[in-house]
Amino acid sequence: MKTKLFFTIFLVCTVFGFSQGKKITKTGDIKFEASVPSFEEVKAQNKTATVVLNTDTGEIAALALIKGFRFKIALMEEHFNENYIESNKYPKATFKGKIHGFNTSIVSETYREFSVKGILELHGKSKEITIPAKIKKTADGIQLISNFTVNSDDFDIQIPKMVSNKVSKKVNINIDCILK
Repeated sequence: MKTKLFFTIFLVCTVFGFSQGKKITKTGDIKFEASVPSFEEVKAQNKTATVVLNTDTGEIAALALIKGFRFKIALMEEHFNENYIESNKYPKATFKGKIHGFNTSIVSETYREFSVKGILELHGKSKEITIPAKIKKTADGIQLISNFTVNSDDFDIQIPKMVSNKVSKKVNINIDCILK
């Protein structure tokens, strides 16, 4: 009986101890655009990204399911999933990294700029990247926004020659999430 009570108390303390410094969202908003002027826009949005921030260490991780990206045109979404990203073979994109200089005591109601360095994994390939992030406290938690560019060649994403002049290899990515 005492062993069970001790184990239960230990388990509860461990769970609460580890969760104290974690902020999370499952509704992170990721948008990307690979449009070329004078052609139809190539952009999509995923509002179901999971992002976890360890506020004690500044470590951050994100996961987005590829099939969660929505396009204005259904055929474009189909081509994106089947021909470019091959979402059945590579169903997710992940990022694991660290926010340099992050400390909750310096985060306020106005944006503060940070640098985030980590590994982006997409289409079965990994690349170390450093991206800018703006972070502030809100009534709901900690808001993180970031805008950066990646090159599709870095992730072996093949753009067919037939449409290569209509789709940019430079992909602009925007992230906006509130971690609670």
